[in-house]
Amino acid sequence: MFTGIIQEVGQVKSILAINGDVQLVISTSEAFLKAAKLGDSIAVNGCCLTVMQLWPDAFSADVSRETLQVTTLKSWQINQRVNLEKALCVGDALGGHYVSGHVDGMGEVLARHGDARSVRMRFSVPVTLARYIARKGSVAVDGVSLTVNAVGDEAAYSWFEVNLVPHTLAVTILDSYGVGTVVNLEIDIIARYFERMQQAEATQ
Repeated sequence: MFTGIIQEVGQVKSILAINGDVQLVISTSEAFLKAAKLGDSIAVNGCCLTVMQLWPDAFSADVSRETLQVTTLKSWQINQRVNLEKALCVGDALGGHYVSGHVDGMGEVLARHGDARSVRMRFSVPVTLARYIARKGSVAVDGVSLTVNAVGDEAAYSWFEVNLVPHTLAVTILDSYGVGTVVNLEIDIIARYFERMQQAEATQ
């Protein structure tokens, strides 16, 4: 479990295809990995990955064929920057919202413009996920916990908008995104459980 509060920006150093799967090596700071252990979970652009090997300033993780199919990982390149967050520990502050690290789908940056000192971005969202995204609710974009400011529907797609404050722009990779950038999306897990509870009540 994660919070969507990015702790570090890392860099993809190696992408190795192995029998249909992929092994990644991600470089980061020694401080970020100081207490890390083999088997730990680290969210990389919102994808929960398991640490398989450790070095003072890097770690490796295996990526399954399923993950490659449903996330942006299949298009990653060497030297690409990525958002990193270590798994939540008991007693840690929950600064964002509960994020599982299980990507629900992909979206695309549709628009970007300045909004005072912030940046406002509009993302497309798959129609199957749109009902879980509500104004003033939470959504994770490439692992970053964000508050939804607006939602809407067009003829061919649904969309939502967020405001990126200066701090978020400074400590994540979102400031590098332009129109056409494809991102990993994870809906608020509470919204999914609430829907499941409603379905159960309807069948009783």
